[in-house]
Amino acid sequence: MSDTTTHTDASPQAMPVPFANVALCLDDRDNVAIAKCELQAGNLLVDPPQPHARLTVRQSIPPGHKVALREIERGQPVLRYGQVLGLATQAIQPGEHVHIHNVSVHGVDREHAFAVDVEPVALVPESERRTFLGYRRENGQVGTRNYLAVISTVNCSAHVTRAIAYHFTPERLAAFPNVDGVIALTHPYGCPIHYPVLERTLVGMARHPNVGAYVLVGLGCETNQAGHLVEAYGLHCCEDLFPDGPPALVIQELGGIRKTVQAGIQAVERLLPAVNAVERTVQPISDLMLALQCGGSDSWSGVTANPVVGRMADALVRQGGTVVLAETPEIYGAEHLLTRRAVDANIGHKLLALVQEWEAYARRVGLELDDNRSVGNEAGGLTTIFEKSLGAVVKAGSTPLTGVYQYAEQVTAQGFAFMNSPGYDPVSVTGQVAGGCNLVVFTTGRGSVFGFKPAPSLKVSTTSALYERMCDDMDLDAGRVLDGADVDGVAAELLDLVLATASGQPSKSEAQGVGEAEFCPWNVEGTL
Repeated sequence: MSDTTTHTDASPQAMPVPFANVALCLDDRDNVAIAKCELQAGNLLVDPPQPHARLTVRQSIPPGHKVALREIERGQPVLRYGQVLGLATQAIQPGEHVHIHNVSVHGVDREHAFAVDVEPVALVPESERRTFLGYRRENGQVGTRNYLAVISTVNCSAHVTRAIAYHFTPERLAAFPNVDGVIALTHPYGCPIHYPVLERTLVGMARHPNVGAYVLVGLGCETNQAGHLVEAYGLHCCEDLFPDGPPALVIQELGGIRKTVQAGIQAVERLLPAVNAVERTVQPISDLMLALQCGGSDSWSGVTANPVVGRMADALVRQGGTVVLAETPEIYGAEHLLTRRAVDANIGHKLLALVQEWEAYARRVGLELDDNRSVGNEAGGLTTIFEKSLGAVVKAGSTPLTGVYQYAEQVTAQGFAFMNSPGYDPVSVTGQVAGGCNLVVFTTGRGSVFGFKPAPSLKVSTTSALYERMCDDMDLDAGRVLDGADVDGVAAELLDLVLATASGQPSKSEAQGVGEAEFCPWNVEGTL
């Protein structure tokens, strides 16, 4: 084994520094630690966790990146969170920078067990559960917002859809204080598309608890017919105003763009008083369903923001609420932790089957799931998709996995559920919200400026530096955990913020009008 104290010069870089001041080891089993600040070649770190009394840094290591704590032979596992993030592709000496140049996921074997780590949830008595101010719908669902949606069935009607919605400026809506806005939900897809998924997504948005009423807009010759959606899914909207079904406008039947826009404006004007008549009332926290997302992840995502969200998710589940994790390619390499938490083997195998389908898909198109890492992920210190996933699943807390759903499928399980989706944030969140999520909690390390309508999105920063730099976009600073703030305390703050936002307080993205362009249904099979 190489000497960990090769650098013995008396330069300032070789002055002893307590390891705990500049690096963080997350698990006693780990053979790497995370740099809290930039480490310079020659830095002498004293009292590292293992196995020597001091450790000399061999290369410059950026903040959030990994430093080897001991020798790692070629082919040996590299461990973070006590889990395998990859195998060493060459011998790594203590004090070396550990990253994409010397670690790979190739050759890693994962063992899956099912329903072996299931701890019953200790539910809070109903009399002690918290509440929020929400919109109770006739079907029993509860919204955190009250939008009127204009929904395009095909890209060919997108312009008309937007023209109808954009007519209703804040000035024109001033007489309807309970209406959060008129939004246009458009998409770029035409004919043919794997339209059952598109259908499920559009119907999910029409029926969403944050949507008080809606108007459908089609061209007329598309595969995804507005009339079919109404009939096949039994859609109805303000039946006293439209007893034959919701307004379904067809451009070719109405005589073109101008006439359809006018008809759409008239339909919305008829619907607005009915939407405005619904007011916020006290609702149980159990009616919240949160979409859990991360974007622009960095090495601190799994240390600060995601653990904070995970603790908050556990608290919500204990009070009867539901949280939905998604992004199947971004649980790859950590799915074995979730199959162990499945309430039964069937649910665990259902989750594993989704991961295997994504592996097969990647092989068919000549890609690897490890390619999911972005330039920003790597710059932030994430070396492999396994490392990214191990940090990402922490958002889901520790409660049992109660259900696994296809994209945009209605989530009916209570507690912690998983939805199949790509890792691309807008597509993934669109599916979660179409499945019933009425609020989004989104962690970011690099600074994603994500928002979503009709479900408000709260962004949680992984570092205080990011929060301060992008204070107009970040809703909560989880980076305080690195400075010693209690994770449970910050999680409690986040739950307070969730309830305040659910009750009508604007998120940072809402305050800037972000969220309509992010509606992006999954194009599963492409276009011919």
